[in-house]
Amino acid sequence: MIVKKFVPCIYLYRGQAVRRLTDTSLVEEEPLRLVQLYNESNADELIVFDMSEGDAEHERALDIIKEICAGSEMDVIGAGNIKRVEDVKKLLYAGCRRVVLDFGRKDNIALTQEASLRFGKDRIMASYEEAGVLVANRILVEQYVSSLLLLNPHQVRETRNVVELPFYVHADQLALNKLMEFFAFDKVCGVTGNIINDNCNEIQALKVLCIENGIPVEVFDAALQWEDFKKNGDGLVPVIVQDYRSQEVLMMAYMNEEAYLQTLRTGKMNYYSRSRGEQWLKGETSGHFQYVKSLTADCDLDTILAKVSQVGAACHTGSRSCFFNEIVRKEFETGNPLGVFEDVLNVIKDRKLNPREGSYTNYLFDKGIDKILKKLGEEATEIVIAAKNPNANEVMYEMSDFLYHMMVLMVEKDVTWEEIAEELAKR
Repeated sequence: MIVKKFVPCIYLYRGQAVRRLTDTSLVEEEPLRLVQLYNESNADELIVFDMSEGDAEHERALDIIKEICAGSEMDVIGAGNIKRVEDVKKLLYAGCRRVVLDFGRKDNIALTQEASLRFGKDRIMASYEEAGVLVANRILVEQYVSSLLLLNPHQVRETRNVVELPFYVHADQLALNKLMEFFAFDKVCGVTGNIINDNCNEIQALKVLCIENGIPVEVFDAALQWEDFKKNGDGLVPVIVQDYRSQEVLMMAYMNEEAYLQTLRTGKMNYYSRSRGEQWLKGETSGHFQYVKSLTADCDLDTILAKVSQVGAACHTGSRSCFFNEIVRKEFETGNPLGVFEDVLNVIKDRKLNPREGSYTNYLFDKGIDKILKKLGEEATEIVIAAKNPNANEVMYEMSDFLYHMMVLMVEKDVTWEEIAEELAKR
């Protein structure tokens, strides 16, 4: 049976979040604040509808969608304002995991095959209001679309009879029993719309209700029960917390059974405070939540390693990591190439912010984008020439020069290694 998902929406109009596709009155929260709200609510995915008008507003919306994707702890699905395959590419490059083609528009239907072949079937969805559209385009949908978005909740039964694809149901209002009825349908993979937006604080309780009714939902299915761990003298298990991207060790805390179970239920790190003698949700007061990416036990089952996505600072002092009091140090070269790339990029950033006389990096920034691009082209040519030489060292030297100039361009265009790594991971 398909795992069911609770999927809020952001309807983006003129840079603001509005009430619905047919109502442009503003909602109380800004788009990025809504992302944080949905993160905290343990939502499973997020759909962003671009309702912009005109190319300039569309470009502005894409910038906001990029920020939404960067701040979201769930996959983002992009929808709306697609006129050509280039618009699909822009949404994917902004960070959307999938893109929805509107089958209410003939031009979107015509884009389906090309977009699917170019970006992959798994990246393409189709939205519709009447199941008859699916009947008319059944072969196209089955070959080039991975899932569907039904914008009319009264067409659920009709959709089930047309195609075998999983589909989301978009609804503004639903009674609780109707929501459970939809989830009970084997092909329904999620519910979205204001029914989820307006009840996002109830998602965790609704997931519990689904589990009690035998409906599979997205929760952590732990391989180890609390009884499997070896506890310390206080009945607790120490937890080492690490940033899942940089591998930086952030903090160390303790869990009791309640904290462990709550972490599994919510996907956010919960601990037990020995000094206060109480449970605590990391970020409850500061907003610096830790979203679970993985939990791993050590060989003796007496310590947990938690890899998390850290919002803000992990330490109560405001430091990113709690580990900043250096005791002793011996100079060493890092063996992590990602660390080297980040260090060099940081030096280049510093040169731009704090120019130094005689700095070649500042010379490039002063000359501007055309000079940077000219040097990149020259260095790329040098790589090609060096590759014809049997001595591999020359290729290494020229690639190093190219990467340096590429990082100058990254700083000039405000591109980070994290963004590049995320884009590569998608491919």
